[in-house]
Amino acid sequence: MEADTQLVPAVPLVSSRQEREAEADAPRTVPPVLEPRPGGIAERFANLVGPENPVRVFVVALLTSYALLVTAMVFLGLTLIDVVLPTANLDDDDERVSQWLADHRTPDQEHLSWIGSTLAGGLVIPVVIGLCLLVFAIKRRWLLAAFVLFAVALESGTYRASSLIVERNRPDVQRLEGLPVDASYPSGHAAASIALYGGLLLLLCSRIRNRALWIVALLVGIAIPLFVGWARAYRGMHHVTDVGAGVLMGVVALALIVFVARATAAAARNRDEARAK
Repeated sequence: MEADTQLVPAVPLVSSRQEREAEADAPRTVPPVLEPRPGGIAERFANLVGPENPVRVFVVALLTSYALLVTAMVFLGLTLIDVVLPTANLDDDDERVSQWLADHRTPDQEHLSWIGSTLAGGLVIPVVIGLCLLVFAIKRRWLLAAFVLFAVALESGTYRASSLIVERNRPDVQRLEGLPVDASYPSGHAAASIALYGGLLLLLCSRIRNRALWIVALLVGIAIPLFVGWARAYRGMHHVTDVGAGVLMGVVALALIVFVARATAAAARNRDEARAK
């Protein structure tokens, strides 16, 4: 018995917790949130479209996401404006909220609303995207660059299509910006704030282990779209329901671009494994 025991090599037992910690400490090519789950929908999509062709997977996934999001937002807009609001007699309530905000404007709040509106507007958003693209290009993190750029592109393209198909006049109050009157639905600024800032915070949170920092990042991610949404309604550019639709559009756009990135990462991984054989 002694001889048999000595012939058996000692095998260190590693707990599942230790394995998870070791896996978490291993270097990652993409942030955890963009890593495809084995057997998940993103990996199955990549295997169906182009198992070893990340460019094809990215393009097909992006176009599919765009078509789905535009269809959903148009359906939601037509249902909301032509069915839900008139049937429930909420049209007047929507307008009254806008009128109340306009009646209670102050110079300080108008300045604050300008900051909130500009934060997700056509000046700041391109600058933030440009800085992110520059950093990611220097680090050669092409998937992250595409994630940031096309998160906003998906949201912006959906807003353009939805506002063209679903016509809704802006609130009947003095507006603080000169934009087309019949493009109230949905709030593109609210959606953009989630697609861009929410996307960046999502990348950051997926790498944060400190719970306090994670909670702070989460609260910032919630506060920004609320601030932007309030600013757009305060400035008379959107009804409250338009802001709500914009928030929903931004959340779904962000979820879809995560799916696109995961599918692309799965195809890139398959390609690299095939080349290594």
